[in-house]
Amino acid sequence: MADRSFLDWPFFEPRHRDLAARLEDWCATHLPVDHGHVDAACRGLVTALGKGGWLSHTGAGKDERLDVRTLCLIRETLARHDGLADFAFAMQGLGMGAVSLFGTDEQRAWLERTRAGKAIAGFMLTEPGAGSDVAATASVAERVSGGWRLSGEKTYISNGGIADVYVVLARSGEAPGAKGLSAFLMPAEAPGLSVVERIEVMAPHPLAHLRMDEVVLPEDALIGAAGAGFKVAMTVLDHFRPTVGAAALGFARRALDESLARVGRARPSGALADYQMVQGHLADMALKIDAAALLVYRAAWAKDQGAARISRAAAMAKLYATEAAQEVIDMAVQLHGGDGVRQGFAVESLYREIRALRIYEGASDVQRLVIARSLLE
Repeated sequence: MADRSFLDWPFFEPRHRDLAARLEDWCATHLPVDHGHVDAACRGLVTALGKGGWLSHTGAGKDERLDVRTLCLIRETLARHDGLADFAFAMQGLGMGAVSLFGTDEQRAWLERTRAGKAIAGFMLTEPGAGSDVAATASVAERVSGGWRLSGEKTYISNGGIADVYVVLARSGEAPGAKGLSAFLMPAEAPGLSVVERIEVMAPHPLAHLRMDEVVLPEDALIGAAGAGFKVAMTVLDHFRPTVGAAALGFARRALDESLARVGRARPSGALADYQMVQGHLADMALKIDAAALLVYRAAWAKDQGAARISRAAAMAKLYATEAAQEVIDMAVQLHGGDGVRQGFAVESLYREIRALRIYEGASDVQRLVIARSLLE
């Protein structure tokens, strides 16, 4: 059982502790799932998470706010049990984050479906020439009679090819750079939207390169105001970047649990845990995990207290938690010896799962820039 003493920290309320306990019971019954067919596994996880009521936390009602501490707790717990379950949950929130925060009543009809697990969401942000630099977005949205016409390509899109609905960012031209972007709600069956390529990565997830070939959307597909797309995207990331750190935290806790079990195993020459060098590694792992948890839940708490922007705190949480988890998991692999790189062992899977978290939703070096610029201001 992973350490749960952090739930007694003052960041949390009784409702958070109750949720964590209920989710732990749910995970013990439903996870992990078979990852043999990743698309089917994700569809099944979205359905199960919806039936369990967990996806209700991925969006907020019109007069409500997303509870970031709840999002972080759920992601941490799911990641500790099954990385694909964390992915399925996270994308329902990130994919529809713009609708939850800025959407109209009509657009929220999709939110009701994604929160119930009856539709899968995707977020079309990254492009072949614009990753962490959102302001470099090249996809174009042109005004036409009665709406908008979108053209361009998006890549590394999570749930690409299996999503029912996407939020897409495109250049609408109100001003140069970041001030000329807009966000749109795009059904997957929109004529002109196609899958160019399914992308295979080291930890299998449904990813795709998508193309928009003069996709026509109605006027009411616009999310928020025209030209406000960058603000929409950054506000969504402000809410969800701490949750990436929480997922990394879940991976790291699992790695420590696996390591404790491994080094405590009796051997003719004595358990590995008897060696001071091994004890030192365990101490370092525990230290990194607690430090990451403090940063993650500080950022989440600040947002839940009503902070307008938590860009620096969110960047610190994501940067430190993902980098620390990489180090913790690497040490877990080392402590497992040959079994650490053998398929079928948890730490081998964790080693593949953690790497992408240092890239998506703003690579580690981008988080450093966010932190430095906030200091220089």
